[in-house]
Amino acid sequence: MARRKRQEETISQGWLTTYGDMVTLLLTFFVFLFAFSTLDVQKFQKLILSFQGAIGVLPGGKTTQPDDQIFQAHVGVDAGEVRKQTQDILDVARRVQTLVREEGLEGEVTVRVDQRGVTISMTEQVLYASGSAEIRPEGKRLLAKIGMILKDVQPPIAVEGHTDSVPLRGGVFGDNWGLSAARAAAVVSYFGENVGIDPKRLQAVGFGQYRPLVPNDTDEHRALNRRVDVVLLSQFSQ
Repeated sequence: MARRKRQEETISQGWLTTYGDMVTLLLTFFVFLFAFSTLDVQKFQKLILSFQGAIGVLPGGKTTQPDDQIFQAHVGVDAGEVRKQTQDILDVARRVQTLVREEGLEGEVTVRVDQRGVTISMTEQVLYASGSAEIRPEGKRLLAKIGMILKDVQPPIAVEGHTDSVPLRGGVFGDNWGLSAARAAAVVSYFGENVGIDPKRLQAVGFGQYRPLVPNDTDEHRALNRRVDVVLLSQFSQ
C-alpha cells in the first residue's frame, strides 16, 4: 500500500513538473511575441529622436519630439534601410546648410530637420519677382546647386509654394492658390529638366496663404510667408 502511494506521488510530481515547464515555455513564447510586435515602434522613436540636435540647423523654439500619432501604420520597415535614409537626410541637411553659408543667404534660405525630413525654405525674393512664377537667373543657379545635392539621394521630393494673404490684383494666376501652385511647378520643372532629378521623385503643391510661418500682420512677416519649401521626405512621412 505504501509503495503504491509513493508511486502515485511520484507520478503526480512528474505531471506538476511537466505542467510547470509548459507554462514557463508559453510565458516565454508570449513575451517574445510582445517584444517583436513593439520592436519597430521603438526603432522609429529612436530614429526620430536622433534627429534632435544632430546638426545645427534647427531654428530656435523648434523641437523634433515625436507626436503620439507619428508612428501609426509604419510597420515592417527594414531597419537597415531606415538607418541609411536617416543618414542620407542628415547629410543633405549639412551640405545644404554649408551651401547657404557659402552663398551668404542665411537670411533668405533656411534648413530644418523634423519628422517630415529636410525642409529647405527659400523666400520669394531669392527665386521670383513679385507676383511672378518665372524663376530669376540667380534663383536658377541656387536651385541647380541644391538640386545636385538632392539628386544624390533616393527619397521623394515635395516642392510646396506659399504666399502671403494679400489678394492678387489681375495677372494670369487669378489668386494666391494659382500663384503658389505655379511657383512650385516651376521649381519641379527646373529640377527635372535642368538638374536631371527623376520626375517620379518630384511633386508640386500650392498652399496659397493657408500655411503661414508667421501672422500676415506686417510687411516683414508677409515677406517670410512668401516662400517655396523643398522637402526631402523621410520614410516616416511617406
